[in-house]
Amino acid sequence: MKTVVIGFLGSVLDVGKTADRWRAWRPSVAICRQPDLIVDRFELLHSRRDATLAAQVRNDIRSVSPETDVRLHPIEFDDAWDFEHVYETLFSFARAYPFTDNEDYLVHITTGTHVAQICLFLLTEARWIPGRLLQASPSRDRSTPGEIKIIDLDLSRYDGIASRFRQASAEGVSFLKNGIATRNPAFNKLIDRIEHVALATRDPLLLTGPTGAGKSRLARRIYELKKSRHAIKGDFVDVNCATLRGDGAMSALFGHTKGAFTGAQNARPGLLRAADNGLLFLDEIGELGLDEQAMLLRALEEKSFLPMGADTPVHSDFQLIAGTNRDLPSRVREGKFRDDLLARINLWTFPLPGLRARPEDLEPNLQFELENYAQRTNTRVTFSKEARKEFLDFALSPAAAWKGNFRDLNGAVTRMATLALGGRIAVTDVWEETDRLRAAWDEPANELLTTHVAPEVLANMDLFDKLQLEKVLEICLRSRSLSEAGRELFSASQKRKASTNDADRLRKYLARFGVEWARL
Repeated sequence: MKTVVIGFLGSVLDVGKTADRWRAWRPSVAICRQPDLIVDRFELLHSRRDATLAAQVRNDIRSVSPETDVRLHPIEFDDAWDFEHVYETLFSFARAYPFTDNEDYLVHITTGTHVAQICLFLLTEARWIPGRLLQASPSRDRSTPGEIKIIDLDLSRYDGIASRFRQASAEGVSFLKNGIATRNPAFNKLIDRIEHVALATRDPLLLTGPTGAGKSRLARRIYELKKSRHAIKGDFVDVNCATLRGDGAMSALFGHTKGAFTGAQNARPGLLRAADNGLLFLDEIGELGLDEQAMLLRALEEKSFLPMGADTPVHSDFQLIAGTNRDLPSRVREGKFRDDLLARINLWTFPLPGLRARPEDLEPNLQFELENYAQRTNTRVTFSKEARKEFLDFALSPAAAWKGNFRDLNGAVTRMATLALGGRIAVTDVWEETDRLRAAWDEPANELLTTHVAPEVLANMDLFDKLQLEKVLEICLRSRSLSEAGRELFSASQKRKASTNDADRLRKYLARFGVEWARL
């Protein structure tokens, strides 16, 4: 593999015309005198006014390293200290250069102005120049080739740096999880990805999942993480779109001018402007009206929008996190959500699972809620051993619907902790709370079930079993005998002769739920 050096002519350090120049340390020449480095080609960048010096250095390199092909590249800067101009000029050079995979590129950053050195560093870091950095330094008497140092910007090659990055990433993941030691593999993998994406981009993020899954809390934690890493400067603005309706929605989001409508006695900047340089969280974005969606799309794409009653657009550069428990593609098909807006916010979509989908995480979240209660109230409350087991057994059972997800868990812990005597949650406190949760989650009970099934049995039945048993009871009550009801219920089995005693089969089914034919 050929070695190619790219660097600036040192208009001061590389100077030398007399024979004494060989006693001086000139970095561009010294690189080609290194005993352990063979330079096949040297791309020497210089200003036109230094063309004579560049030719002299080329000749000197040829005399000490005949195998080195020195190519001169006149590059002009209107202002060598104008960072933007210097970067654009070097960027154009890098874009036009024919880099190949069979050459090893070293970017010399000893010479050139500080601005030029910084620009070469940035272009190398961004891989526009696919190489490593080369730093040269003189020996004490400056008469020898001195030393060189090659720096690879691929940070994964440095164990210490890679370890520190892993540690920082782990800290970020823990921060997003509120320090909860979650155990669900799928959820942990999801948070790992969110941590990486949240710090790497300002594109919109879409958090989906059922109510109470933690979308609002996660959005705020993302903001706080980005703020701590200096990835964002402005404020966190939290908006529940379900509370916005009509003209009020347009005004709240985009602001209005004085007199824009009846009652608009003062101008209002709007929430999008409040989020400038910060993060805007639009929870329940699926509830936004179509007009507001169109305005939001423009604000995302153009970073500007028209407040109500205004003729001049205003600017706001914010990052959007959207949250929804709706099926947005279905809303698009129903004509209730714009497909172009969905395409814009659907770049990074993260579905947050509900509590029932994360049974492994129920216990650590229970402990988190207890600690959270202690911080809020300055009162420490614990479970007795029996009460903790009783609650966890219920929480992990089919009877626990957790329809409100973590909001339900938070409410349950708050109620039990508040009622606990002496700071200790007892089994009786758990029983009271689980009864309350069952009642809150239960669908309105069918009269057939409440009449013929014991309450404690009904409380532990899945919806599937309730619906099936309800139909069975309807057929039993209109039948003259257990056998007649069995024949109707198992007619398909009779044709296949798979059932020999329909009455006995039905009797056993009813017995599973404590129902007796005689009582029917």
